[in-house]
Order: sequence, then C-alpha cells, then structure tokens
Amino acid sequence: MAGGGGGGGGGAARPDLGPLFYEPTILTGVTPDMTLCSHETFGPVVSVYPYKDVEGAIEMANDSPYGLNASVWGRNGMRARAVAARVHAGSVNVNEAFAATWGSIDAPMGGVGDSGLGRRHGSDGILKYTEAQTIAQQRLHNLGLPTGSPAQPWTRTVTRGLKLLRAFTAR
Repeated sequence: MAGGGGGGGGGAARPDLGPLFYEPTILTGVTPDMTLCSHETFGPVVSVYPYKDVEGAIEMANDSPYGLNASVWGRNGMRARAVAARVHAGSVNVNEAFAATWGSIDAPMGGVGDSGLGRRHGSDGILKYTEAQTIAQQRLHNLGLPTGSPAQPWTRTVTRGLKLLRAFTAR
C-alpha cells in the first residue's frame, strides 16, 4: 500500500521546462516525525511504509487528517478493492496511482477530511454551481379556515384531527 498525494521535496531539480521540475521520487525510511509522513505533498513523490498485515496498513493509511487520493496495490483485485473501500480518501485507485479515478468522468472526485474542496466530475460536481430552492403549494387537504366558518370550532376540530393523526403515526 502506498500513501501519497503529492508535492514538495525529493528528486533532483531539472532546469528545463520553465519552473523547476522534480523527477518522480520514491522515499523509504520516512518516520512519523517527518512532515511527509502525514501531510499532503502534491508532487511526484511517494513514501512507502512497511507493514505487518493489511489491518496495520489500513490503519497507517487512515492516520492522517487528509484524504485526497490513495492507491492500493495487490495481486488479488477483489481483495484489493475491499481494502480500498476501507481507506479514507476521496479517490482510491487499485493497482495504479491516479488515472482510473481521473478518467471516470461520471464519478464524483474530491477529498475527505481536510483535503479538497467539494466534488468535481459527474452530477455531484455540477451541484456546487447550484442553489436548491423548494416551492410547495397545498392542493388537496387545505388546513386553512373555510370561508364563512367560525374560527374557534374549526381550530378545535383541526387540532383534534392532528392529535389523532400523530397518535396513529407514532406506532
């Protein structure tokens, strides 16, 4: 299992391509006191951590307030998907790093916890540009005072009816 999300540190700077370019870097020996261990990085860097069992790997992957993207690697695809479902991240890829979720344009993408802002892609992505409004009109059972009826008897009748309705629906 590889944690990862991106940016900072590692690799040799390349003067081409305008801004500095860092070669993809794989880091081992990362300890909990290092920023890379539990923070998002946003760059071509991944840290690899040893684990004894799958439960320990899932616990380590979820030991962060961030959860933008993760990947789970394994020979058994069904088992790897089951592990992926337990990882707290907005996108979890099985046996690859990012392309499968990015290419799934109908699936919502975004982070969990302190990662990401809302969702993109799919119907969930378009909802961030909308504002919900409910407009309702009572058409069948008007509870208002009928024209020409005295208010007090009508109010008592409606109140009793509502109490009976509540008694029946509470069961």
